[in-house]
Amino acid sequence: MNIDIRVDLEKLQQQMLAYLQKHWKFFLAEGVVFILLGLCAIILPQLFTLALTVVLGWLILLGGLVLILRTLVFRQMPGFGVWFFIGVLQVFVGYLLIADPAQGALTLTMLLTLLFALEGLAKISFALLMRPLAHWGWVFFSGFTALVFAIVIWMGWPWTAQWLLGLLLGINMIFMGWSLVKISLQHKLI
Repeated sequence: MNIDIRVDLEKLQQQMLAYLQKHWKFFLAEGVVFILLGLCAIILPQLFTLALTVVLGWLILLGGLVLILRTLVFRQMPGFGVWFFIGVLQVFVGYLLIADPAQGALTLTMLLTLLFALEGLAKISFALLMRPLAHWGWVFFSGFTALVFAIVIWMGWPWTAQWLLGLLLGINMIFMGWSLVKISLQHKLI
């Protein structure tokens, strides 16, 4: 069974290589677009923060509507009240994000700050448990940086909520674009 998985994986890798070599220009163009969008998000982080909040709001609202519809169609399904409540809650939260994206960005940024703080503390604790093992310092460093991010966001609160999500989106897009550019240039046919 292990050999079958390796053979399948090697076939998949060969197919991916052939596809990248054949379509490298497309991946290069896509990478450039992501880099440009990322730069725009970094230059205009407030705009991208609000846009991200509105898009997330619509996704949550539409998901809630689908859940309510499914719950109403299958009324006899066990847990009707719970499913219906979750759908209504999603519609309500989605509506709040769309109706007041600035307030939604505050909430999302606070949740992100809480995530960074808890993740940082957990990673630091885990790293100290791993301390005799090799590379435990990288886990500690990852936890420390997450904790520093949380502190920096908190210290600049509420101003950081206006631009942080857009900045992080922009950074992510640049890394995505750069990776696509590197992959495409590595696999272009000469």
